[in-house]
Amino acid sequence: MSEENLPIVEPNAYSADSIQVLEGLEAVRKRPGMYIGDTGFRGYHHLVYEVVDNSVDEALAGHCKKITITINTDESITVEDDGRGIPVSMHKNGKSALEIVMTVLHAGGKFDGGSYKVSGGLHGVGASVVNALSSRCQVEVFRDGYVWSQTYEKGIPAGNVERGASTDKNGTKTTFKPDREIFKDESIAFDFNYLANRIRELAFLNAGLHITMLDERNGKKQDFQYGNGIAEFVAYMNQSKKAIHNEVIFFKGERESVEIEIAMQWNDSYSESIFTYCNNINTIEGGTHLMGFRSALTRTTNSYATQKNFLKDLKENLEGEDIREGLAAVISIKVREPQFEGQTKTKLGNTEVKGIVESLINEKLADWFDRNPNPSKTIIMKCVDSARAREAARKARELTRRKTALDGGSLPGKMADCQERDPALCELYLVEGDSAGGSAKMARDRKTQAVLPLKGKILNVEKARFDKMLSNEEIKMMISALGTGIGKDNINVDKIRYHKIIIMTDADVDGSHIRTLLLTFFYRQMPEVIQRGYIYIAQPPLYRAKKGQSEVYLKDEIALTEYLLNTGLNAFKLSGKQNSTEAEVRKMVLQIQKFYQLLRVSSKNMIQMFCITY
Repeated sequence: MSEENLPIVEPNAYSADSIQVLEGLEAVRKRPGMYIGDTGFRGYHHLVYEVVDNSVDEALAGHCKKITITINTDESITVEDDGRGIPVSMHKNGKSALEIVMTVLHAGGKFDGGSYKVSGGLHGVGASVVNALSSRCQVEVFRDGYVWSQTYEKGIPAGNVERGASTDKNGTKTTFKPDREIFKDESIAFDFNYLANRIRELAFLNAGLHITMLDERNGKKQDFQYGNGIAEFVAYMNQSKKAIHNEVIFFKGERESVEIEIAMQWNDSYSESIFTYCNNINTIEGGTHLMGFRSALTRTTNSYATQKNFLKDLKENLEGEDIREGLAAVISIKVREPQFEGQTKTKLGNTEVKGIVESLINEKLADWFDRNPNPSKTIIMKCVDSARAREAARKARELTRRKTALDGGSLPGKMADCQERDPALCELYLVEGDSAGGSAKMARDRKTQAVLPLKGKILNVEKARFDKMLSNEEIKMMISALGTGIGKDNINVDKIRYHKIIIMTDADVDGSHIRTLLLTFFYRQMPEVIQRGYIYIAQPPLYRAKKGQSEVYLKDEIALTEYLLNTGLNAFKLSGKQNSTEAEVRKMVLQIQKFYQLLRVSSKNMIQMFCITY
């Protein structure tokens, strides 16, 4: 087609000019959610995990023993390890290998299969994504007898890789500060405890690896190191429960280049807690390794129980759910070429892994049962009790279903339902007590808001079997109100009557306890309701501020500070500056407040150092 015959493009039309090609790290900054999930709290913390995971991969390769993570006072993060250090020599494309790793997507040492036999990072995007989403990032590499460094601003090198002082250590030190142009919510800050949960997990999964976390904002420090790895992980999971046998069962083996570690221990609770990992990645949706574990566990346990005549009072064999009742287990495998279903890496798809895990469990668990007859009998008897309870629960469920059919499926008497019938528009408030229920009923919008008062604390379903749970009046009211049914084979979340279920309890200890019990119920019995995002928690205010005739409720300390600044700054002027604006006064007050907090932390650290020294 000649140029004169090309179509005329109208303004705002979808044309060839509309097609943009994003170069380098520009794509990351344009669509950050694709790489870190979101630009909120989770994505903000995910940046730390990406850098730490690179250091952990060095540990998996056998070259790193210690990792230090520091939350700095300016809300930047420093991660340092004693691994081999990122290569700094010249790459074949004419740039330093360090610059390539930090500025080019899908660049790294995890593709050739030689530098890293197994790793959590598969796509070579972690370090470069963190760099792209940071206002400033500095990498120091301790390697080849020198300290090498390069600084980046929003992913762009601020200079070349520089050789610094000589050193006799190896490793990599990365300091980055998330870019507030990307993470626009100024209230987001690094949460020490949130990070510590993932760091503790990594320390459990990599036996002997020493990880230290420091928070320079308040002087907090925590060390994580577990010589027995996932066996200690299971003991940690069971620390608030009573184990029915003392020893944590632990198996380890390697077959067909797949490394397998499995630890498990039964406790006196009535729910299973099984965590699965592949190359340190938490596969929360399970996958072939979990399928192999469950299949072998059911077969081996039934085989041993039949052999010892423990099932003589049952009409049939134990089911998988009977055996897994009260089981805490961790399955950790290392695979050279893991295949995950979806970008989120939440489900393992390697078909060969199922048979490998199944074979190991069949062999090792049968041997453990034979060597430990007393705890084995205790475990089997708990499984038998679970099977009997399952049958009782089935009968109770059928009875409940018959009663519902007889009474026409009517709603609980204390409940005030809404007029709307579209679940997407309906809200259900679970409130604490009849008096709070009365207040909520008066204040609600009758068209879309329903209120169900709950009397006192509901049953703790973590410590009660299914049949006992079904006899609890408060739980029966909730099940009736929600309309989903209950039980593994009987629940249908598509039939739920409300797409917003708001837990509204008091801002005291009892309120927190009731909220925890309700969340436990949904987590254990209706997990899909949580997964679909139907559960909400009402935020009771912490403060009530009154000025003149006006009265306002404030959520927390931050809201209180904001309120005081908004209502009290108009009467203040900066000394020596007659025309100072309210914005200038506000900025100065916030700076003083921040300086005071840092001074308090620094003073505390100095006192501790003084006491240690003298």
